[in-house]
Amino acid sequence: MALKFEIGNTAASGGRRGVLTLPHGAVQTPVFMPVGTAASVKTVEQGVLERVGPTRTDGQPRGAEIILANTYHLYLRPGHELIERMGGVHRFMSWTRPMLTDSGGFQVFSLSSLRKVTPDGVEFRSHLDGSKHFFSPEHSMDVQIALGADIAMVFDECVETPASWERTKESMGLTHAWAQRSKGHFEANRHKVPWHAEFGGATQNLFGIVQGGMYVDLRRESAERLVEMEFPGYAIGGLAVGEPREVTREMIARTLEWLPKDKPRYVMGVGYPDEIEEYAKMGVDMMDCVLPTRAGRHGLLFTRAEDGSVVRMNIKRKEYAEDQGPIDANCGCMVCGRYTRAYLRHLFVAGEPLGLTLNSIHNLHFYLATMDRVRAELAGSPVFL
Repeated sequence: MALKFEIGNTAASGGRRGVLTLPHGAVQTPVFMPVGTAASVKTVEQGVLERVGPTRTDGQPRGAEIILANTYHLYLRPGHELIERMGGVHRFMSWTRPMLTDSGGFQVFSLSSLRKVTPDGVEFRSHLDGSKHFFSPEHSMDVQIALGADIAMVFDECVETPASWERTKESMGLTHAWAQRSKGHFEANRHKVPWHAEFGGATQNLFGIVQGGMYVDLRRESAERLVEMEFPGYAIGGLAVGEPREVTREMIARTLEWLPKDKPRYVMGVGYPDEIEEYAKMGVDMMDCVLPTRAGRHGLLFTRAEDGSVVRMNIKRKEYAEDQGPIDANCGCMVCGRYTRAYLRHLFVAGEPLGLTLNSIHNLHFYLATMDRVRAELAGSPVFL
């Protein structure tokens, strides 16, 4: 079986406690997934990823149970054919736990003036060297099959914000057509990579992506259309692209109403710690964002005030130059247990790469600890560790 999703308890708010079992292991949900854009969670090596975050109930480190890799970036460099020859992205980057690859659609969307969208797919120029490329739903599937992550995503178009209802409707129609093409090509070709046989051919799953911009009626139409296609899981895409947070929340809340209750539900590309906590309590099972490591590399650290609210700390500030305290006295991460604010500020100001690593580790721990706390609040089954 390529995917099994068990729900142990559902709260009145809609949040639910679950276990998502994939070929490379089990994932406790709701889960935050660190982003490893180019088969690397920036500045943090895989052994640390396996230990970061709170421990399980049996005292063993939980670590990041699932991470992302980016189809667009790996296609350009080093190339999906090379990664396939290396035995897939898991072997290539020495990561034995579950992984998800996006479709490349959002990255192509973000190229703006460097792309041309047609019903067949998207022609674009590489941000690296300006070379011309073409992504169709079928090509996105071929790249993701070669990469071999546990979860792949259909190729979609993410509409700009703001966009008119008419423009959004047109884009959504393209996404639905591409989703059907993605599914057909994926199912016909998913077993053709030789090393997939290690898992009896059941190495990958394809999730649909709900679009519809900031229009409730289009979100409903998109969700219902994708549910008809029968995917093993569903993502909510096209959010956190500049709209107000209350709009993001409304689109998530309404879309959840129309997605199957017995399948994993994934919101793509969100968000700040308080946001992922809120969305998890609404019933979102999976979320990802580059923010923990990106913020860390810019000296922004997340802590909690006494009332539990999230505080953003700029470690570059001069006030921390002689501060002997940890980032957060209540944090159990390996950074707060050893290093002072003064030292972390020194590393950042001096341009020492170690500072970027330590900041990123702390922020990843903060995100994973946030989800750990939410899962504890939603607990309701002894199968969960």
